[in-house]
Parts: sequence; structure tokens; C-alpha cells
Amino acid sequence: MTEALEAIADRFHPREQITAIRSLGSGNVNETFLVTHKGSGKTESFVMQRLNTAVFERPELVMRNLQALGEHIDRRLATPPPELKGRRWELPRIVPCRREDAAWVEHNGDFWRSITFIDDATTSDEIKDCNHANELGYGLGMFHTLIHDLAIHQLADTLENFHVTPEYLNRYDIVLKTPAVLDSAEQAACAFIDKRRDGVDVLEAALARGELQHRPIHGDPKINNVMIDETSGQAVGLIDLDTVKPGLIHYDIGDCIRSCCNPAGEEASDLASVGFDLNLCEAVLDGYLNVARGFLSSWDLHYLPDCIRLIPLELGLRFLTDHLEGNVYFKTERPGHNLQRAAVQFKLVKDIENQMPALQRLIQRLSDRPVN
Repeated sequence: MTEALEAIADRFHPREQITAIRSLGSGNVNETFLVTHKGSGKTESFVMQRLNTAVFERPELVMRNLQALGEHIDRRLATPPPELKGRRWELPRIVPCRREDAAWVEHNGDFWRSITFIDDATTSDEIKDCNHANELGYGLGMFHTLIHDLAIHQLADTLENFHVTPEYLNRYDIVLKTPAVLDSAEQAACAFIDKRRDGVDVLEAALARGELQHRPIHGDPKINNVMIDETSGQAVGLIDLDTVKPGLIHYDIGDCIRSCCNPAGEEASDLASVGFDLNLCEAVLDGYLNVARGFLSSWDLHYLPDCIRLIPLELGLRFLTDHLEGNVYFKTERPGHNLQRAAVQFKLVKDIENQMPALQRLIQRLSDRPVN
């Protein structure tokens, strides 16, 4: 424990009761720590985070969204929906400061906050099997079921144009205009994008036509943001809620499937190992639709194949742009890290494209099942 971290943690819990502070998770944006403390005869923990204010320019709006989300889910869980089937479901809660009427701490220009820790549950960076995939789909489906009726005017848009693929393409084009000599790997990545410019607006165009609608979304429901109970193996909640905002649920579905259905993971170093596993995709969608099918429209279902292809393309585009821009958004560990990440996503896109007819048939079959 460093003196600075202890001082910040003391704002949320008495320093003399804190026994450990350690890094937690593998996020690319915020710094996260698990604070362990003793009190009332037992050991407990909470999560302490330094928000990246270069990404979240108005962190107070992030906190306001968390408050609105928590209050809404409390009301929904007061009469648990039948889809919960008696299992537990938890939401990280804001831990207020001890001596101030505030939900966060500003220390040396940094924005710190604390939230509750979901005990006896873990996350994973890699998919284990189809049962794991099914629970990940269930977790996202339950989250959407609980929040789909939260009025979007109660949520601030904390990340304007987040997941709006045409805007990422516009940013990429601006960055690409900066004079630079591209190596062969960079040229190949740029050529991959150029061949797929048509159709990057597929979801936004559907929104403009009224076929899709904005709803509350998680914004980043990748595999390691779904908590799995250590005993039962069941999904019990979603974490990393800073990106909750109004958006298209297709962003969430596509991102969940993107992170679950490539067993090699987004940090794969061997591109030959990267691929789209259709069986895992079926397991995720089965878990999701078993819970969320009731509020989905026919148009929502129609655009599922498009979002499954689009979101990895979008993430690859973001990784590539960040690489060309000097790695200003995503944390990197080595030169060329974001370029390699982009290559992984592009390989995944290519494999999805090759399996698109089978993917469409799969979604049609699952969509045609009676609603529970």
C-alpha cells in the first residue's frame, strides 16, 4: 500500500481498519484497486477507482447515472422478475465518503470513487465452455431486462458517439490525413478498413429510419465484466458500469459476443488461433434470448447478424486509430500493441463474414422459438 492510496481509501473507510490495497482487473481505461478492511468482526472489501477523466470528461455525470441505475434496479428487484428463477442478482453500489456529503474524492486533480464489491464471484478474461457462454448471455439478458424500461432521459450521455461506428470512421480518416510513413502491417490494416467502408452505418441508418430505438445500455459488456458465482457458476451481475448510457442494445449484444466467441481472446499474439466459434455464439444468444426475448422487436432481431459483425470491426478500427494517433486512449504494454489488437479484431471479422449464412440461420432458429 502506498501512502497516497491509503490516504484516498481513508476517505471512504477508516485507515486503521484497512488491511490491504491491491490492483484489480485488467481494464484499459480506469485504474482499479480492491481495498480490504476489517470491521465488526469480519473482513470485507470495496472497489476504489481512479476514473480516467480524459475519457470521462464529466465524471459527475457517470456517478449520476450509477445512482439512477441503482434506484431503478432496486424498484425492479422489489418484485423479482420470473426470469431470475430464484438466483441472486447484485449491482455495484456507490460507497459515499465518510466525512463529506459527496460520492467521490478529488485528490491532486484526480477523480476517485468507491463502489461495493460483489463477493464470492469472479470474472474471466477467457471463455471456458458453452455453459460459461450461456451464463454470460443470461447475465447480459437479465441486465437488459431489468433496465429496458428505465427512461433514457434519466441517463446522461457520458460518452458522446460511443459505439457510433461512422463517427469512429470519421476520426480515423482525420488521423490518417496526418503525414506519416506506414509500415506493411499498418497498410494492411488500413486496406482492411477501406474494403468495408460501405455498411458501417447499418445500425445508425436503422435508428434514423425508426427501425431501432435507443434504450439504456451497459456499453462495455465484454466477458470480464460479467460476474460469475464461484459455487453455482451462474451469472450474478455486471460490473464496470461507467459506460451505462442511452444507446442501441445491439452495441451490447455485439460486444458481448465479440469477446466471448473468440477463444483466443483479444490479446492473442498468434493470429492463426483467432476465430469465431459459432457454437459459443449459439450458447450466448440462447442464454440472452431466454431472458430478454420478451421486449425485443422483430427489427431488433433482424439486425442481430449485423451487430455481431460490426462491433469487432468497430473495435479494430478504434485500436488502429489509437495506434496511429500515438496510443492516447487504450493502455498499452509495448510498441505496436494496439496494432496487434486491431489485427485480432479484423481476423475475427473475416471469420464472421465467412460464416454469415450459418449465423443468420442460427439467429432465425433461436428467434422463432416461443417467448417464455
